[in-house]
Amino acid sequence: MLEFLLALLTTATVGVLLVPLLRRRVATTERLDNDLAIYRDQLAELGREQAAGALPEAEAAAARTEIERRILVAAEQDAKEATPKDSARLQRFLPPALCLAIPLIALGVYLQIGKPGLPSAPFVPHVASAAPAENFAQEIAAAKKAAAEQPDDPEAHSALGDALTMEADGVVTQPAVEAFTRALKAQPGDARAIYYLGLHETQAGDSPAALKRWRDLEAKSPPDAPWLAMLRAEIARVSRAAPGATPGATGMPVPSQDQVEAIGKLSPEERQKTIRTMVDGLAARMADNPGDRDGWLRLANARKVLGDNAQAVEAFARADALQPIDGQALVDWAESEVRLIPPGAAPPATAVKVLERVEKAEPRNALALFYLGAASLASGDKAAAAARWKTLLALLPADAPIRGMLEQKIKETE
Repeated sequence: MLEFLLALLTTATVGVLLVPLLRRRVATTERLDNDLAIYRDQLAELGREQAAGALPEAEAAAARTEIERRILVAAEQDAKEATPKDSARLQRFLPPALCLAIPLIALGVYLQIGKPGLPSAPFVPHVASAAPAENFAQEIAAAKKAAAEQPDDPEAHSALGDALTMEADGVVTQPAVEAFTRALKAQPGDARAIYYLGLHETQAGDSPAALKRWRDLEAKSPPDAPWLAMLRAEIARVSRAAPGATPGATGMPVPSQDQVEAIGKLSPEERQKTIRTMVDGLAARMADNPGDRDGWLRLANARKVLGDNAQAVEAFARADALQPIDGQALVDWAESEVRLIPPGAAPPATAVKVLERVEKAEPRNALALFYLGAASLASGDKAAAAARWKTLLALLPADAPIRGMLEQKIKETE
């Protein structure tokens, strides 16, 4: 019943708007009348000039003949182009008739084949997210099958690593690392594998290794390589986060020259053990001097570089309690917080507080935009999640690997 009343109201509104059109009189002046008026003026002017003696008789006769010829041509053309009265009447009334008839016809069709009394379907929150999860599972299953069937195909292993990374919300997990490592072994120049392995190194706190890997890739890439823009953006981002990529810049204890030479002769396992011993020594000194804010920041950065993110978060919090952290140290704290988040899980309240401080200081910070969007979605605020992710999407290069996953998340919010 409501739909019927709305259709009638629409028709009535259109009818009211068409009243001026129906009442309007089309005051048209025939083309022949205009032409004849002009030619009459020309004949009168010709007569005046002849009477004044300014125009010889022969020239006046020739001019009069030409004007008469034009009058005949105008009359003939007007007869050909004349519109019948019935046609003019049809052109006047057809548009208003159609405007009134179409809503009525649409209403009739809807009442015949539509279901105006059918209630709307209930909203089911989990339906939207079920499809993407199912799609990810299918993609990963297909990628695993392809990698198993083609163990020497680098593209198959890279695709598997890519799918595993997308499933983990951009975190390069250990299974993904293994897949990319196999791809790189089969094809040493695989750009996708090199990029993601570098990304894993930055997520593990080893920015110098990532920068070295990426800069080697940049040097070997052709000038028109599609991944260069994204690669250079990541190099710039990581370089800003770890200036110079030197041990001292990250807050690691700076060894003497003799210690550096001695550490260089050790195996990778022994070298890592030695570095941890130095960091543990710094932690022991901080236990004896808990009011040293700079010491806590050095310890936090050292733990972050080693991948001890829980201990890094604790050290950052101790420094922040002495004096609020800001700048790059705040971003480093946020990175350590998010590395503790399980793949696919929403950020905990402690991480959200730090990320909100980062967002307030840097509204376009990609890390804050991504994870605060996830936190907003988890709390049911889909509009805020979509707004943050759309802002992040606009900041990413056109070929950024994370774009597809981000676009999928934005669709989930809608």
